[in-house]
Amino acid sequence: MALYAIGDLHLSLGTDKPMDVFGEAWKNYVQRLEESFSHLHEDDVTVLCGDLSWGMSLEESLQDFRFIDRIPGKKILLKGNHDYWWNSMAKMTRFFEEKGFTSLKILHNTCYFYGNVALCGSRGWFFEEEGPDKAQNEKILNREVGRLETSLKAAGDKEKLCFLHYPPIFKGYRCPPVLDLLTQYGVTTCYYGHLHGKSLRRAVQSTWNGVAYRLVSADYLNFQPEKILD
Repeated sequence: MALYAIGDLHLSLGTDKPMDVFGEAWKNYVQRLEESFSHLHEDDVTVLCGDLSWGMSLEESLQDFRFIDRIPGKKILLKGNHDYWWNSMAKMTRFFEEKGFTSLKILHNTCYFYGNVALCGSRGWFFEEEGPDKAQNEKILNREVGRLETSLKAAGDKEKLCFLHYPPIFKGYRCPPVLDLLTQYGVTTCYYGHLHGKSLRRAVQSTWNGVAYRLVSADYLNFQPEKILD
């Protein structure tokens, strides 16, 4: 039994938006993911940190969900900025049940437990202090911070790991409301995705204010899920 994390699968098995066009790093990425996931076991748990499917709806993402469901073990899904298929919890849960996807769980306003460790998280958001969309950005950020705090509170006094799509910190950028929340609730490690290509050089892979930060976007991990715990 082991816990893994990886983000940004960017599957497009039911649509025509393959990631191969983004250079050598993404060449044959679906086959590479399939090979890496084949080494997992049925009692493993994998947290998928957003940007999972290019489908614009649940039905359009069906083939991608079938791929994810075939991954051995339980999969815990987060929303990414490109997950346009994302819907209400009720609709997503009903869709998964109707299609027989019993291994897929949604991390949204709650947490899951891996032994004595709580798996918390949300999409997160970028904090922009200036610009024409400042008011809308603040509204979305406040909503995401609320969802993250709900997840952290649900963990009680357990050790907390946090999973986000957006990085709350990278070189030249900080998102204080999210960073403060992670410190306040004693999160030990925060795993995040979203960064690709040249942006990988800006990733923070160290401890800041008592919280360790780790990038798990698929291309950074060479399409091999990161093992977190046994």
